[in-house]
Amino acid sequence: MIVSCKVLRMTCNISTLIFISEGSSNLCTPTPTPAGDTYKGWVFKWTNYIKGYQRRWFVLSNGLLSYYRTQAEMGHTCRGTINLATATITVDDACNFVISNGGAQTYHLKASCEVERQRWITALELAKAKAARMQAESDDSGDDFSPTSNPVVPGQGGGSQNSEVQSALRTLGSKVEDLSTCNDLISKHGSALQRSLSELDSLRLTGEAGDKIRQVTERATLFRITSNAMINACRDFLTLAQAHSKRWQKALQAEREQRVRLEETLEQLAKQHNHLERAFRGAAQANATTDNKSSTGPGKGEASDEDDDNEFFDAMEEAPEFITVPADPQFHKLSPSELVPLKKRRTRIPDKPNYSLNLWSIMKNCIGKELSKIPMPVNFNEPISMLQRLSEDLEYHELLDKAAKCQSSLEQMCYVAAFSVSSYSTTVHRTGKPFNPLLGETYELDRRRESGYRSLCEQVSHHPPAAAHHVISDRGWTLRQEITVASKFRGKYLSIMPLGTIHAIFEKSNNHYTWKKVTTTVHNIIVGKLWIDQSGEIDVVNHTTGDRCHLKFAPYSYFSRDVARKVTGVVMDKDGKAHYVLSGTWDEKMEFSRVMQSSRGGENGTEGKQKTVYQTLKAREVWRRNPLPEGAETMYYFTALALSLNEQEEGVAPTDSRRRPDQRLMEDGRWEEANAEKQRLEEKQRSARREREREAANQRTASQSEEGEHEQYPSALWFERCEDPITGEQVHIYRGGYWEAKERGSWEGCADIF
Repeated sequence: MIVSCKVLRMTCNISTLIFISEGSSNLCTPTPTPAGDTYKGWVFKWTNYIKGYQRRWFVLSNGLLSYYRTQAEMGHTCRGTINLATATITVDDACNFVISNGGAQTYHLKASCEVERQRWITALELAKAKAARMQAESDDSGDDFSPTSNPVVPGQGGGSQNSEVQSALRTLGSKVEDLSTCNDLISKHGSALQRSLSELDSLRLTGEAGDKIRQVTERATLFRITSNAMINACRDFLTLAQAHSKRWQKALQAEREQRVRLEETLEQLAKQHNHLERAFRGAAQANATTDNKSSTGPGKGEASDEDDDNEFFDAMEEAPEFITVPADPQFHKLSPSELVPLKKRRTRIPDKPNYSLNLWSIMKNCIGKELSKIPMPVNFNEPISMLQRLSEDLEYHELLDKAAKCQSSLEQMCYVAAFSVSSYSTTVHRTGKPFNPLLGETYELDRRRESGYRSLCEQVSHHPPAAAHHVISDRGWTLRQEITVASKFRGKYLSIMPLGTIHAIFEKSNNHYTWKKVTTTVHNIIVGKLWIDQSGEIDVVNHTTGDRCHLKFAPYSYFSRDVARKVTGVVMDKDGKAHYVLSGTWDEKMEFSRVMQSSRGGENGTEGKQKTVYQTLKAREVWRRNPLPEGAETMYYFTALALSLNEQEEGVAPTDSRRRPDQRLMEDGRWEEANAEKQRLEEKQRSARREREREAANQRTASQSEEGEHEQYPSALWFERCEDPITGEQVHIYRGGYWEAKERGSWEGCADIF
């Protein structure tokens, strides 16, 4: 099967050899050749007389040709599909070709060069021939395969024993039929080429033109000879495979019979071993209790026939039957009371109701404004708070676990940088807005038993909204951050700018990393399907060693041929020497490669900047996105972690987001009640603020906050405001006491916010 796939890929390249041999390979950079039965690439499609040809992403798979505006649309929006089984494919000129399906659908397409057009024509002809053949087989009388398929060689056992060989033969036969189609195409195009060459030769051109014609004629002849030889070699391969199929089946059957005999022998040995053990125990106990035998039935130590249905095994002090190994050290820290089964988290929430609401009707009055100050209905929300959304940064906490084990600070930087990218993977389809937390609202995420960490968030400011976050892990790392979100509506899109610094500290190495978040943009606010992009740059800095990683999130561009959602980065030491290169996408995966050598290339871009060329070893995958749960599209596209965040849990603080009534009502699908409850909570929050201001005025100690400064909240309960020793910023750092209060069940200091 592997050889046949290689043959097919070679066949798909055949039609380009003439152009390449004539020096046309420099006309364009051809797209990758089709792998198997799938072919993808950019092609220009005629739309109308105003827009002309527009660049579209085409996918050829299973006899269907589909197209999309971008690669990102492949998961949700197909713009059109043609079944090639009944389609006609015609060539207009050097780069243009037309695909028509009985007049109902017609695609006028244009490739970027002749070579690329010929690749598409070859792939389409192959797919058409295969689709027509499969359609004919499906219309057959019900046989498993058509008369033209390879004969099935009878096996030595049942159908399940020779199904592998039969499947291999069917696949080989199918590939040879593909090659036959290629052979027909080669003969057809080769004959046309030779006719054209003959016509040129009849012109009796002399000099350099005549020599060129003779040279092309010779190359065309060699090309046909080579193609025919390849087809014959493939046929010989299939004949050889069929000739040896019986030998393969006999060998496979012998191996299966040998395995069955070994299984039966092992079963007999186990029974004999058990019988000897029982006989030994019976004899030993009989010698010790000779005078105490019962007069009715066999004694305890005797081997009774009734024991054949009920076998019991006693523990033996010598010769243990298993080996014990030391568990992970973290489990030795747990007391016996903590050794309980892990809690099973929920995997579903109620489906999102199908409520329609015009986003533009509300957003049109918000252009240029700070959205955190504008009340929004829950129809635009998802049923979690911003504190819970912030806790989702821990979706891939394993990256920090691995980083804590790294001996090299530069390799550790790769894992920290990948962690900084991974937090954006949950946002691809998440167009819903999280609930703005109330002042004093908290959220705990206790995953110490499952994953070794505890997380606590608290809303420490309301205008501007700011949340403090602290995570401590038993596996040697601490994460803390204070994030303030600024958002502006620009008309066609919404920009969300997180402000604040994230800190990661590793206990063993004492390495202290910091970085900031990039800008999130929500597009198509006015019309169309909402989609999200991340753009900007991140500098991950190790303040202990001076190492640095510069990450760049490339913004999406309609005209770019580059991979969508691309992220690149370089890890450098304090002297600026590159050691690792990172690459990937923020929604799928990241890889890192060790740099062996770097050099400056020629001028690239503006202002005479030079492009650095890195010679690297083979890339290693450092992070890959987890698949979404089944049915995620009806559950706000939540990940497995997000589905469990708002699950009811006993013992949490009365200010915890799980206890928020409007959020709970929305999750249950009762949106009208949720909107009413949301208004009540917001009014309660405003009343509490007015009361604080009134008390401060009476005591003549109130101080008016300047625009842009944090609101003078009495003080956060679990965090204290201070100057960050690393960045010099005024931040809130965890003061401690929350988990101790939870153990005591004492929440006297919590405000009544719900």
